[in-house]
Amino acid sequence: MFDVAVFGSLFVTLFVIMDPPGITPIFLALTAGRPAKVQRKMALQAVMVAFGVIAVFGLLGQQILDYLHVSVPALMIAGGLLLLLIALDLLTGKTDEPTQTKDVNVALVPLGMPLLAGPGAIVSVILAVQHADTAAQQVSVWVAIVAMHIVLWVTMRYSLLIIRVIKDGGVVLVTRLAGMMLSAIAVQQIINGVTQVIRNS
Repeated sequence: MFDVAVFGSLFVTLFVIMDPPGITPIFLALTAGRPAKVQRKMALQAVMVAFGVIAVFGLLGQQILDYLHVSVPALMIAGGLLLLLIALDLLTGKTDEPTQTKDVNVALVPLGMPLLAGPGAIVSVILAVQHADTAAQQVSVWVAIVAMHIVLWVTMRYSLLIIRVIKDGGVVLVTRLAGMMLSAIAVQQIINGVTQVIRNS
């Protein structure tokens, strides 16, 4: 009842796309200044949001996209634009939000989506579910999805120890670095989406 090849293939694909080590500086930048308890809560919230989004698209993804008449390239471009706006805020230091909503907002957007549950991860899961023909393959796909989100949670949860070492000055540096990384990811995602639109036309 378990297909190791399917599990390994999807887990590695999601690991490369969701990039737990790469998400660490972005997570630290977006949660800087919060109490440790809140930061840990936000790590869990972000992972749960990402898992919820990916699970929904894994079950109903193609139907949702078809119903809304949204193509995968359009999804990639939209996600890239959203990430670019967030990256610009990080680079300029404009990361503050209204006090009553900032903790929830950061955990949902951009951490949960589109950083963790981005177009690349969503499309990979949709395709993996569609190509899983047997019960064993279906089980392997969903175990890989769950395992990947556990890795993400552990990575973010224990990356908070870094803040204690780098202090406030280091957090500012990490924030700018995260902004640069995020802007590059966003631009690449937009380019990939536009390229696919051109190829399909």
